[in-house]
Amino acid sequence: MESKIEVISTVKIQNTPDLYKIVDALNRSLKDRDLMFGLALDKENQEKAVFTIYRT
Repeated sequence: MESKIEVISTVKIQNTPDLYKIVDALNRSLKDRDLMFGLALDKENQEKAVFTIYRT
């Protein structure tokens, strides 16, 4: 059985030290709705983060 992951939205935002806590809370509370949230540093600007919403 194949697992297909769909990107719903991606946005660049200002990176802050506690941003990962929001992503963690979203993942814990919305995984039963087949949603996942990701966070990564922007490759071009380390002061920005890339926030992505996925549907599994």
